[in-house]
Amino acid sequence: MAVARDLVASRYPDALQAWLSGSVVLGGATPTSDLDITVLLERADVHRESLVLEGWPVELFVHTESSIRHFVAKDLERRRPTMARLVSTGIALVPGQGGAALSGDCAATVAAGPGPLPAAELDLARYSLTDQLDDLSGGAPSGVYDAVVIEVWRSTAALLLATAEWWSGTGKWLVRELEASDEANGTSFATQLHAALHAALAGDPSSLAKTADEALDRAGGRLWAGFYRGAPLPQ
Repeated sequence: MAVARDLVASRYPDALQAWLSGSVVLGGATPTSDLDITVLLERADVHRESLVLEGWPVELFVHTESSIRHFVAKDLERRRPTMARLVSTGIALVPGQGGAALSGDCAATVAAGPGPLPAAELDLARYSLTDQLDDLSGGAPSGVYDAVVIEVWRSTAALLLATAEWWSGTGKWLVRELEASDEANGTSFATQLHAALHAALAGDPSSLAKTADEALDRAGGRLWAGFYRGAPLPQ
């Protein structure tokens, strides 16, 4: 907190607000975790910057209110609440109520979730996972097989989150979102998928295929024959 406050005070003395967020605030920090600091200015050259300060790796996000709202809207489209979380879960570093309304709006966006996946996108997700399951059952050299296993795991997690109308993510955030969805909905897919992934990488894909089919059943079942997706060319 002291390092984050000193950074904002020295580099951005006119900041309306700044928030320290990420794993150092939410929990789960590791020795390599960085300080995620979002700075709110009245006017700014909107950018992100990586630096090291007093031994801390820092990810700095410099914004105006309009740029934050822009990226919140973009993140909603891709179903990953990166910007809204940076603001709404952060600890305020500037005294006063600057940015309070913006933080509240971001919190409301996170709480509301992304809503249902559009039908065409849901069909594409079903088709893609069905196709990957065919690859999984068809057999392949070890390197290709491992890549297929990982893609089935990732696609299954993403589809489970989509049918739960929950936020998605990549890497560690895909796991964290699935764990949060499990906690909210009384399911245990994160644990189930973790065990299935390890079993599949050890040569037994049956549990992974079963969990993938559970995800597909929630979305309407497997889809391959009859799938159609247009590709309009730019004018």
